[in-house]
Amino acid sequence: MGLFFLDYGAGNVQSLANSLKKLGYEFQWIRTPEDFDKATLTDLSIVLQSLIFPGVGAFGSAITALQSKGLLEPLRKYIESGRPYFGICIGMQVLFESSTESPGLKGLGLIPFTIDLFDSTEKAVPHIGWNSADLLDSADKSDEGVSASSHYYFVHSYRAPYDPEKSPETAQWAHSVTQYGQEVFIASVRKANVFGTQFHPEKSGEAGLKIIAAWLSEPESQRSVAPPTPRIARPPRPTHGLTKRIVACMDVRTNDDGDLVVTKGDQYDVREKAPDTPGTIQTTSGGGRAVRNLGKPVALAERYYTAGADELCLMNITSFRHSPLQDQPMLAVVRAAAEEVFVPLTIGGGIKDTVDPDGTRRSALEVASLYFRAGADKVSIASEAVYTVERMIERGKAAGGDGSGGNGIGEGDGSSAIETIAHAYGRQAVVVSIDPRRVYVDPSTYSGEFKDQIIYGKPGTPDEGKAWWYQCTVSGGRENRPLSVVQLAKGVEKLGAGELVLNSIDRDGTGKGFDIDLIQLVRKNVSIPIIASSGAGSAAHFVEVFEKTGVEAALAAGIFHRGEVGIGEVKEALGNANLGVRV
Repeated sequence: MGLFFLDYGAGNVQSLANSLKKLGYEFQWIRTPEDFDKATLTDLSIVLQSLIFPGVGAFGSAITALQSKGLLEPLRKYIESGRPYFGICIGMQVLFESSTESPGLKGLGLIPFTIDLFDSTEKAVPHIGWNSADLLDSADKSDEGVSASSHYYFVHSYRAPYDPEKSPETAQWAHSVTQYGQEVFIASVRKANVFGTQFHPEKSGEAGLKIIAAWLSEPESQRSVAPPTPRIARPPRPTHGLTKRIVACMDVRTNDDGDLVVTKGDQYDVREKAPDTPGTIQTTSGGGRAVRNLGKPVALAERYYTAGADELCLMNITSFRHSPLQDQPMLAVVRAAAEEVFVPLTIGGGIKDTVDPDGTRRSALEVASLYFRAGADKVSIASEAVYTVERMIERGKAAGGDGSGGNGIGEGDGSSAIETIAHAYGRQAVVVSIDPRRVYVDPSTYSGEFKDQIIYGKPGTPDEGKAWWYQCTVSGGRENRPLSVVQLAKGVEKLGAGELVLNSIDRDGTGKGFDIDLIQLVRKNVSIPIIASSGAGSAAHFVEVFEKTGVEAALAAGIFHRGEVGIGEVKEALGNANLGVRV
């Protein structure tokens, strides 16, 4: 079998390449129109070629990239030739006629339907996380691995609704469906020589690898002549199958010997405790406090993947982040981790416009693209997001608004890291990490700018009688900014961020549990997914944050690194509380 892999120059194609290598398959890249000549031999008695297109990002940027590289028409001719095709995410969506994400641009038109945006009135959008998929024809003996008992990783804002009555021709393509909120949409398509998935099998752990392996191991004739799927009604069920995500985060930096290690700080201090503090003291050869070393990043990433982590974060807190395109050690970590873990990988630190030591200017989009090519699936932006929203508020005030986070917040100018990366890769690829801290005020007299965001301590708690608002910080919590967490959250959502990591400087490293007040405040002000972070000290804290706030994911670092709480223990507690988890 000749296996070909379409790389149109954007997105994390390396993840699928790693999956194919993991499964023992060799492949050839298609990067130019001439490369298609190798995949369109006329003598099918010699070999039956198969093509995989792992599209990642926005519909418009994918179509534009295919057109600019001269790949769109060769791709169309390849599919029309009857040779097996497997499209992933955008690789599936380009089969459709068009998408409201990019008006005016046409897809391949194989499926006569327009991809449209999820309804966000009763759920967070993008749809990010592990969800189930229902096969529409349970009698299908050519099952290529999609199973109702498994969960698969989705990350998208646009979808093709499944409605066999209104769109019977589209429904014939639908092979499996997924429910998010009360919307049922197409999770995979299969007809004739075409197979496609809206989810990412290369990021769906063992369940996803099974799908890839099963499709590749099918008899070639079966892979090219799949019959249409019977049109089967699939009305919404009371609840969807989206699980709660558990995220393991690793702060990576160089220690004093120049080695990259995973570290963890209490209130962002990553060095060992001072000599006058009880406990074991680790020092450098010069007698100073050593960087806290909790393990090697790739080894820990493998450990958490095996333990069942739903996502992994690698946060670059080394000095290299100031010239990230020259940070070969961190890029090597991302590449190595992506070869061994098959769940989503987020990279943060230095995702901004930078200038290299030699004076070369690098855009945030260029930096993000390099990490995507290395194997990352999402990038995390922190301080740069604060500065961008501050500029938005100033523009809003100049235009006559109040800058409070409503209409007066102003508009982006299209040049920020969030906007440029979201435009190229889709908003689901952009995470904003927020580091707020409490600012206490007199509840009887405060009438300042953030009076509508004041939190009052609950009776019977240590916070009884207190009142506060949440102030944003930059530089890892070392510098306060005149911006509230609500302003920042609303601002980055407006700019195009697809997800928030909501930290708490006050709770970080305390083990007292997540800051529920903070999370509830942000949850009611944005409609994008939230990852709760900071303060977890037990499995019960994860149950509490999901039950009380409805967030989509929760993150921890130190308790996992030190072995105080295991990922399996957290998932068992969530399951016992009837909170959906991926097992």
